[in-house]
Amino acid sequence: DGSYRQNRLNLTTLLVQPISTVLAKKLVSLPEDIVQKDRCIPLQMPATGKKIISLSIQSVTTYKTISNVIGYLKGTVFPDRYIIIGSHHNSLNTYGGQEWASSTAIITAFIQALMLKVKRGWGPDRTIVFCSWGGTSFGNIGSYEWAEDLKRVLQRNVVAYVSLHNPVRGNSTLRPVASPSLQQLAAESQSFNCVEKTKCLGSNVSSVQIQGDADYFINHLGVPATQFLYEDIKTSENSSFLYEALFPVQTKTEELDPSFSLHETIAKLTGQVILQIANEPVLPFNALDIALEVQNSLKGDEVVVPQLLAVASRLRDTAELFQSDEMRPANDPRERAPIRVRMLNDVLQGLEKSFLVHRAPPGLYRNILYRLDERTNQFSVLLEALERCKLRQSNETIQAALSEVLNSINSAQVYFKAGLDVFETTLAGKK
Repeated sequence: DGSYRQNRLNLTTLLVQPISTVLAKKLVSLPEDIVQKDRCIPLQMPATGKKIISLSIQSVTTYKTISNVIGYLKGTVFPDRYIIIGSHHNSLNTYGGQEWASSTAIITAFIQALMLKVKRGWGPDRTIVFCSWGGTSFGNIGSYEWAEDLKRVLQRNVVAYVSLHNPVRGNSTLRPVASPSLQQLAAESQSFNCVEKTKCLGSNVSSVQIQGDADYFINHLGVPATQFLYEDIKTSENSSFLYEALFPVQTKTEELDPSFSLHETIAKLTGQVILQIANEPVLPFNALDIALEVQNSLKGDEVVVPQLLAVASRLRDTAELFQSDEMRPANDPRERAPIRVRMLNDVLQGLEKSFLVHRAPPGLYRNILYRLDERTNQFSVLLEALERCKLRQSNETIQAALSEVLNSINSAQVYFKAGLDVFETTLAGKK
């Protein structure tokens, strides 16, 4: 209430009614006898004959209240630095599913465990904020509006976002997802806690688009994010593009995990990551992993120009210097000056903000460090631009995307370099 609603001329005035992908395929597809199994055929209307489609819409527009439930455990050393744990509760329409129950159960169990420690006099160094979001299935409304209202504070104070969005979606494989700066921490946590070796095949952490309420924190605030989840192998191979438009499979939690052992594993892994971020004097973020992820995303890309490879190489050199000259001494208790630790953490907190692009293509993250799915390593914005270029026979889109990526990498390199200069100036002043 009170927010200004922008009157944009480029928004359509046509009525838009979402329908399921199954129905769309029936309405708009080629006859099965002419479809070749080894080729991907775009959906299109049949060339011959007319098809009359009648869609009866009985929707009634009403206003509903969406509520978030927020609680926090105040930090004792850095109370102005927040780790946000996000789950979601049952919303107005869940299609009869229970996908919200897993995240609610895990965050509740974690809070109970923490309160036992608090009663014995323990407190985290950094503030832990527990968020149960409302309106997730309608487009992450609860988290988006809350974060939008507090954007200035969150930009300055949030250290990391830990997601518990639908963490048990299957029972065949454990899949950690993390932004590049948190990949090492997620992999270490998985190797420490993984008891069921058949369900923990290695520690392959990926940076793919995370579903759910992490969206605003990743794409508008540039906050490092991570999540542990169980999936079926077939599900993990699919893209998470526009997952809100898909109707979830009706599966009961007790059928996926009758003994709740998977939930317990997720709670332990997530809890360990949260406590390390909350209590480590120096934030357990890895600057070099960002540079390596950037270089890996440029490998084998047919549109990459030499200038892009050169600036990525400079980013890696600066990140290596930052990692060795600043991270290692600060992690040594004998050399851990409070002012140095605070300055270093301020630099680490903003590592990924350089990679937010102003305009991302539909379905792609504004944070270009995240890939669309597991099968591709390249920057999603460059792949999408290449596809559009082939369709339009113009390289203007490619040039714009290359410019966005180049500016992001160059900005990150300057950011690391500025961090090094600050430390050198401070230490020289002390001497």
